Amino acid sequence: MTKSRFLRWGIPLLLLAVFVLFILWINRGERIALVNREGQTFEKGVVTEILQDNLQPDGSRVGEQRVLVRMTTGVRAGQKLETTSSSGFLFGAGCTVGMRVIVMQSVAGDSTVTSVYAQDREWVIYAFAAAYLLILCLVGGKQGLKGALGLVFTFFCILFVYLPLVYRGWSPFWVAVFLCIVTTLVTMYLIGGPTKKTLVATGGTVAGVIIAGVAATLFSLASGITGWNVSDIESLLTLSSTSGVQVGGLLFSGLLISSLGAVMDVAMSIGSAIAELHAQNPAISRRALFKAGMHVGRDMMGTDSNTLILAFAGGSVSMLVLDYAYDLPYQQIINSNNIGIAVMQGLSGSFGIVLAVPVTVALAVLLYTRQGQKAEPEKINKNG
Repeated sequence: MTKSRFLRWGIPLLLLAVFVLFILWINRGERIALVNREGQTFEKGVVTEILQDNLQPDGSRVGEQRVLVRMTTGVRAGQKLETTSSSGFLFGAGCTVGMRVIVMQSVAGDSTVTSVYAQDREWVIYAFAAAYLLILCLVGGKQGLKGALGLVFTFFCILFVYLPLVYRGWSPFWVAVFLCIVTTLVTMYLIGGPTKKTLVATGGTVAGVIIAGVAATLFSLASGITGWNVSDIESLLTLSSTSGVQVGGLLFSGLLISSLGAVMDVAMSIGSAIAELHAQNPAISRRALFKAGMHVGRDMMGTDSNTLILAFAGGSVSMLVLDYAYDLPYQQIINSNNIGIAVMQGLSGSFGIVLAVPVTVALAVLLYTRQGQKAEPEKINKNG
């Protein structure tokens, strides 16, 4: 019992401690400032009065609002400051009395320059995230709680492992591979424990993600689409020259991370199905087990591959609407960098999902029948 508990919790906790030390190490040091923000802070406040509105009779806003804001954080906390809010779609807010806003302020002695940056959305983000995790735990029970822990772990890995390593100049592609392996191991272990099913699902997920990366690389070589063709390349070039970030690999590393969830879903579902089949009939032959696993996988291929393609297509809706409205020639659209990147991401991720099915099934069959069991000839039902 003691040995079993050590294997179940001791080794994972020891590895987790090592991983935490690794995270602390890679997050040391300061980042190079790309923009001078000395004296500038973003503070919270509440709109108490509209001094001059910019609302037009047709409901649009033109120019700026002048509003009175009671600051709740920062060196001016408790004071009421007169500030402006632009009518832009990216910055500013349509202020109303009582609205919580984020104020961009620069303080120099008794002088304060302010403007409304945006509506305060922090509490909404936290509330929705908490509501999702709560519903996940209530509906999923114990497994839902484990899934929530895996999700939180993945989120923190992206923030405190992926970003620092890429910023230090490590290859974004291989950092993404490392991130996928670590998060897959932890998530699968939380859900399945130290079982063959966990090993099968982990192996299938990692294989599927790497296949997606290979497919994207081949597409890149054939089409000339690279990580240098992204829309924000000018800002990324500045980042590359100051901190050594390998900008060209960011596009492909993002593809690996975005395809991880769908591939993980396929691998775990197949691993669970084959584990249940083998538990119900331990004498089942390798051939029969492989065929059953493939039947399960084929039912999942269509919907899960659509998941990624539709996700990337959904992210490109604004671009597609503009292309349609401008009535651009087909050859211009199909050969544009944006369309090429969207197609590469959707299809490469789908390659990973589809090919993860036979890999996962084969790995499961080998693990569950590895005691030298030979494939037995299936019985033919003469009655059909």
